[in-house]
Amino acid sequence: MRCIRFWGTRGSLPVALTTRDVRAKLAAALRAGSGRRFDSEADLDAFLDALPFEVAGTYGGHTACVELETGDADYVVCDLGSGLRPFGQAAIARHGPASPRTYHLFVSHLHWDHIMGLPFFVPAYVPGNRLVFYGAHAELEAALRRQMEPPSFPVPFSAFNASIEFVHLEPGRRHSVAGMQVTVKHQQHTGDSYGYRFEQDGHTVVYSTDSEHRLTDAAESAEFAAFFRDADVVVFDAMYSLAEATSVKADWGHSSNIVGVELCQLAQVKHLCLFHHEPALADAALAAVLAETRRFEQITRSGPPMRVSSAWDGLEIRL
Repeated sequence: MRCIRFWGTRGSLPVALTTRDVRAKLAAALRAGSGRRFDSEADLDAFLDALPFEVAGTYGGHTACVELETGDADYVVCDLGSGLRPFGQAAIARHGPASPRTYHLFVSHLHWDHIMGLPFFVPAYVPGNRLVFYGAHAELEAALRRQMEPPSFPVPFSAFNASIEFVHLEPGRRHSVAGMQVTVKHQQHTGDSYGYRFEQDGHTVVYSTDSEHRLTDAAESAEFAAFFRDADVVVFDAMYSLAEATSVKADWGHSSNIVGVELCQLAQVKHLCLFHHEPALADAALAAVLAETRRFEQITRSGPPMRVSSAWDGLEIRL
């Protein structure tokens, strides 16, 4: 694997920047640049690069969709959230509409925010393309077809012109897919969720979203530590704060940034990437969560430092 590319990072539903949000960012940037002169585009770019990410950028609003670049002509994607639409457009722009490709699509679970992008996935309508859906849910095909049935959607699943295949992956086993070794793990979430461990060419990436963890259960923690063990990157559901995850939102099927740090430290993970962001949190709030997480990792580490980042639509992590 060469790269992890994020096309959608929100949980539950897509969100968008409002006019009020944009004005607040502009106001903050203007205040920071008050009295400063920009003699060139390079000066302006340097100024923008120096601004906090929550001012100059945004975490984005699409729901879960993560691309794994393997170095092969085939595409590998985790989840079919609304981020699948811009991914599909970018994929076609890369190789052109007349060049058929195979898309390996791994689905963590069947809740709408993780499959809602499929009806808008342009490569699915292109003859010659091949779409292979992987998952551990017996209802995977039925769920994808059902969301495109009347009255929910005007275009039926049968309108797809690409070749469509469904592959059931048994949890707890290693599977060979697209030149990778893939291990599937059952996770605690309503309707069941499954995490994926991808191994290729000495690199390991774990995609673990929509999973609730109870650190009071030592056996469960040991299982996930083994699943995460020595990973280069763990993409981790950190939707809630620790207080929310252990009180008012207990049993809601999500985890927290603090639990992510503890499990990944236990597993000696190199890089923890926070994911599945709460849609109610604005960019400034997500930036504060990231700062808090990095500080917690620093004061609790007992070994080498672990890199901590927070996913945003467009982020690339090179391996």
